[in-house]
Formats: sequence, structure tokens, C-alpha cells
Amino acid sequence: MYTLGDIPYYGSIHFAERTAIVFEEKRLTYRELNKRVNRLAHALLDMGCKKGDHLAVLADNCSKYMEVYFAAAKIGVRVCPQNYRLSDQELVYIINHGESTTLMVGDGFEVKILELKPQLKGITRWISMDNELDGFHDYENILKNSSDAEPDAEKFNIQEDDLAILMYTGGTTGLPKGVMLSHRNLMTAALTNAMIVATEFPSLEKDTPFSTCYVLPVFHVSLWPITATMIMGGKVVINRKMDLGEILRLVQDEKCAHMNLVPIIYGWLVDLGDTSKYDLSSLISLSYAGSPFPPEVLKRCIQKFGNFFSQGYGATETAGGPITIFDYRDHVIEGPLSYRLSSAGKVAPCSRIKIVDEDDRVLPVGKWGEICVKGKHIMMGYWKNEEATQKALKGGWYHTGDIGYLDEDGYLFLTDRQTDMIISGGENVYPKETEDVLYQHPAVKECAVVSAPDAKWGEIVKAVIVLKTDQTATTEEIIAFCKMRLAGYKCPKSVEFWDDIPKSIIGKILKKDIKAKFWAGHDRIIG
Repeated sequence: MYTLGDIPYYGSIHFAERTAIVFEEKRLTYRELNKRVNRLAHALLDMGCKKGDHLAVLADNCSKYMEVYFAAAKIGVRVCPQNYRLSDQELVYIINHGESTTLMVGDGFEVKILELKPQLKGITRWISMDNELDGFHDYENILKNSSDAEPDAEKFNIQEDDLAILMYTGGTTGLPKGVMLSHRNLMTAALTNAMIVATEFPSLEKDTPFSTCYVLPVFHVSLWPITATMIMGGKVVINRKMDLGEILRLVQDEKCAHMNLVPIIYGWLVDLGDTSKYDLSSLISLSYAGSPFPPEVLKRCIQKFGNFFSQGYGATETAGGPITIFDYRDHVIEGPLSYRLSSAGKVAPCSRIKIVDEDDRVLPVGKWGEICVKGKHIMMGYWKNEEATQKALKGGWYHTGDIGYLDEDGYLFLTDRQTDMIISGGENVYPKETEDVLYQHPAVKECAVVSAPDAKWGEIVKAVIVLKTDQTATTEEIIAFCKMRLAGYKCPKSVEFWDDIPKSIIGKILKKDIKAKFWAGHDRIIG
């Protein structure tokens, strides 16, 4: 397999009658899926799409979204997935900056697109995926009137190094950057993850295809569980929107073996009332990524769901391919090796990693520095942003912006992001270290540590905390708790208790939004 389009094609040959995708009331075999993908590919060609064109999609998770990814791949069209939680102006910027000429809109987003339509100057083809809309092609109608024959691969000359997906990432500051992901990037990530699943979780019953309950947004790079599962001829069960009860029901009814979530969602699940009413015995693998897992919360999850958690540390720029992996055998919650729960694991098969200082010199074991990675899953660069590309890919290595160190056994420990580092009174404070201590407090449900302005110190360590239901705590109590476990300069100087902490669509805590509250009216955010 070389391209995304090869996944449904080979699936239709090797796993023709197996179930490929389950979404709400729809079930598609690999043969049925590939035919629909081919119909869409021909429909796009008939509408005037050509290799190198960009196609924007604004929709919830659904089976059609994957049809778009695969169909576009077969004819060389690049998909530009849109984060529906962005503001209107952010969407306009990304669609225009990404030079999309075709736009697909899903159920519930039609009104938004109609309002934005006059500002989307480059769009010449409009497609409604679910509902009839004046001036829009109807998705099912264009499929109905198209051929299900396999597009001529030689005619379109799709190469593995061609751009396949242009995926925008907000980062921590500035305008969103378009991450250019090639077929090779995406397939390296998918094949690596498929290999990890096959080798780490051999307990799947014979002749039982692997299955995943897909929860995180399809517009995000976390779509690797879909591609990896389909490479193995497995079943992908797609959940439209975040609903904890519905997620557990799907696992039960479809007998899913795997889920991939971000740590904060696992935290919600472990705090969910009675999960015993769901039969979750089919689960043999729970993976997580997106942000570090607070060790205390992870221990509770292992105790509740079982010791089959694994971590993949990666980024949009690594196409969802892991930089490191931390498998279930390393998830030891007691004894001398339990400290490794704070690590991101060891280097993944597709990666090489190094830790460097500010001058890009390699640092020895145990020294903190920037984490750099090299591999075939690393992005092509940032769309129309050569300066950012050169900085991120300096010397042929992707500079993650994450701070960490390697121990003598090869385990990578992330301490923080460069952009989140707080400099207070000349001391460097990495918020994750403080957050890990805060999560040990029995009353803390969620927390974030950021910088806040201070006349004397320039900036101080500020903690924002969401308390567990029916729990109480005071600022003084929280600070005293930290001082018993941390150096004084790492402890919060100020604490606020909030009802909720702002998060991204995949559950990442949005520290820039929290900082903005404290730095409003100042010339710049230092932290």
C-alpha cells in the first residue's frame, strides 16, 4: 500500500464481505465502501475537480467523511478538514488560505456555510452531504449517477510523496498553520500503528477482526485508528459526537476491542456513575494521546478498566504516527517502576529521536531540552509558510517545541512545551510538573497551570482548578499541599477555582485561552 486510496481498494479484495464501517444505522462492507469511494471519485472528476485541487470539509464524524478522504486520494485531490469549533472568521481564513475550490458541508453546518459563502471566494463547487440545499450538489445523487469502477491509478499518477491532507493546527500562538501531510506520511503512521496493535495485543480471538470505537474528531490527525484498523481488515465503529453513554453502548453492542481517547475523556469516564451496566469485556486495548496523562488519574483508570492502556506520543506534524510508544506492560502502578507512568515511553519503530539544547546540540541522558524527531511520518512542511517550515524542520529533524529528557533506559519524559514555560524571578517553571502534583490532591478534578502578570516577578505561577463534585478546597490549602511536594518557586502563587476549563474538541486544555484572561490589557503574554 502506498496511498490512502489503496486502503479501501485492497480491503475490497482481501476482506470484501467483512464489515468495514459502522455508523449509526449504516453498515458498509469493504466491497460496498470501495464502490462508494469510487463513485465519489468519479463524481468529483465529472464536476471538474483535478489532481492538485483542494477540497474543504465541514462535518461531524460520519462514514461519508472517510469516503471523502479515500476518494480524493484516488484522484490526487487534497482534503482540507475543518474544525467546526472554530470561529467564523477562523474558518474563512483557513478555507481561503488553504485555496480550497470545492466545499462539502454536513448536517447541522449548512446555515453557517450559507452565512460564510460570500466570503469564500475560491469555492466553485458546493456539495451538501446530508440535506438538500439550494445551489448545492446532493452527495447521494452525485454518487448514484457515477461509475463504481476503479479510477485509473496510472492516469492520475498518484505518488506517495504527493500532498494528501492539508490539516490546520492552531498551536499556541498566532494564526493557524497548514500542516502538509503526504500519503507517505499518513501511511507510515497507519502501518506503524497497525503493527503496534498486532504485536502488542495478540490476545484477540482467532478469526475475530480487530475493531475500534472511533470517538475523536475525524478532522483531526487522530484518525489513525481508522486507517490502521482498516489496513488489518478490521471494523471501524464511528461515534458522531462526544457522548459518554453512547460511546460505552457502541463498545458493548459492536464488541469493540479498542478505543483511542485523550486523557481527559478517560478521566470523565472513570468519574462516570455506574459503568458496570455496560458489557465492556471485548476491550483489550485503550490507547491515549494528545496530552500527558496525570499519573494519579491514570492509576484510577487502570484500576477501573484494567491494565491494557498504551500511549502514543505524536503531533499533527507527525501525521498521527507515534514518536514514542508506552505499552501496557509498562503501565505499572505500584513498586519501584511506577515512576514510568509519567513517561511517554520508548522510541517508536517509525521514529528516531534526540534531545537538543538552544544551539541544537545533542544533550546527554537525563538533560532537559527540546525533543526532535525524524522519520517518514514527518510532515512535508507548513503550507505557504517557508519561515515556519525551516524553523520546525531545521537540520532535517522536526523540532516539536516540547521539552523533555531521556533516561538511561531510553524512556522519554515530557516536562512541558517551550511556549508554556513560565519564567518567574529568573527561574524556569514547567507547568506539567506542578499540575502533576495538583492532581494528587483528592479534591482536584481538573487543573491548568499558566503564567499570570506580576509587578514584582514579571510573571507568576497561576493555577486554575475545577473541584470534584461535593469537594472543597481553599487557595491556602492548595498552595500548602504543593509546597510539601515541590520547590517553592514551582508552587502556585495564586489559585482560582472555576466551574469549567476551556478545552479543544479533542479535550486538550486550551492554555492560551486561560492565559488570555489573566494577560488582558497587557502588551504581550510572556508565558
